[in-house]
Amino acid sequence: MEAAATTCYRHPSYETYVRCTRCDRYICPDCMREASVGHHCVECVEEGQRSVRQARSLFGGAVPSAATPVVTYVLMALNIVAYVVEVARDGTVDRFGMLGAVLVDPSGGQYYYKGETYPGFELTGVADGEWYRLLTGAFLHLPPDASFGVMHLVFNMLALWNLGRVVEGQLGRARYLALYLLSALGGSVLVYLVSPETTAVGASGAVFGLAASFYVISRRLGRDMRAVNRFMAGFLIWMVISAAFTSWEGHLGGLLTGGLVTYGLAYAPAKLRTSATQLAGGVVLVVLLAAVVAVRTAALTGA
Repeated sequence: MEAAATTCYRHPSYETYVRCTRCDRYICPDCMREASVGHHCVECVEEGQRSVRQARSLFGGAVPSAATPVVTYVLMALNIVAYVVEVARDGTVDRFGMLGAVLVDPSGGQYYYKGETYPGFELTGVADGEWYRLLTGAFLHLPPDASFGVMHLVFNMLALWNLGRVVEGQLGRARYLALYLLSALGGSVLVYLVSPETTAVGASGAVFGLAASFYVISRRLGRDMRAVNRFMAGFLIWMVISAAFTSWEGHLGGLLTGGLVTYGLAYAPAKLRTSATQLAGGVVLVVLLAAVVAVRTAALTGA
């Protein structure tokens, strides 16, 4: 008497004699997944992946399954695309650059704002409710006809590439992106506090935030700080030199914000290094920065 033919539990038309070593169901070659002993079926593999605890870095972020710095690539692409748009469309910097408060006449001329408006002059900037400038300005750069020109973009992208892939690998993608945006925001807020009449553009604030983050991460991991200290000294010297043609306020604001955020991620007690707690901390920082902007706006406008 012949034994009944056995078929795959997912593909009944496929005759097979191989069983999943975990659930003992018959599986065909399309459903086989190689295991340390024998083969597993698709469902057992998925169940096993769900039960495996995902590795976490010292800073609470998920350890990326691949070494590719995806977020760094995306941020670089956004900056480059924004620059192309800026070159192709006149007025992009005037419309989206970081600008606190100026009076603009009908011909586009800008004048200091002292808390009063005049017929024919329009208040423009964050003080007029254009809060988006606090972030959009961080993705624009000096136009080609400026003194520093396209090198502004090139230097920032080189720094972003060198720092970003290291910081992203340590913090994880979500925390790294939050750090970048918060550093950019912190730089813009300091520009608004100190020089509201100045138009500031560039990813430098965010990049300086990454530099501060790299420094804090290196200390937390116990790395040899001699090379790191030389690196940071170079960054600080560049901040002083570049103050002649870029926004030192944006650089300093980004540096302080990036250092503060990473210090919180690195040195918080282990029980507070959870996604929920860190998200709450980020929200609190955003609220504080928004409050600073609101207070500064009230002081400028007399509201």
